Amino acid sequence: MFEKLKQLFTGVDEDSKDTTMSLELAAAALLIEVSKSDYQQDPAEIEKIRELLVRCFSVSLADIEDFMATASALNKDSTSLYPFTRYINDNCNNLEKYELIVALWEVAIEDGNIDKYEDHLIRKISDLIYLPHTEFIRAKLTTTEKAAAK
Repeated sequence: MFEKLKQLFTGVDEDSKDTTMSLELAAAALLIEVSKSDYQQDPAEIEKIRELLVRCFSVSLADIEDFMATASALNKDSTSLYPFTRYINDNCNNLEKYELIVALWEVAIEDGNIDKYEDHLIRKISDLIYLPHTEFIRAKLTTTEKAAAK
């Protein structure tokens, strides 16, 4: 009974603990969450997530499909952002957190506009990983300026 209560409060099922959390999985789950936050998971956003995982998080091209499936399942099974943001807080410095927020903005803007739900979620993630607000704004401006220059 206590194990079931523990699972309820942690949001983690004991049977699903075979996937060890890593920076790549935490980042992928957050990237996927941003892509779904506007209720329209655009294929361009999914492709952008794949590109970011290969470029920034050292996921190999050969493993990308399996990795995306694992990250999607982890995201779907999670009841909150806490496991992902906690891992990032425990294992990343401010520069790495800033780069993650930039990646989140890149996914949000990939479909041509930043929806208010995407903006809200990225702001929330930024707060949860204790990234200074000035860095949050700098990441947004950098990403939107780069997208406008395309």
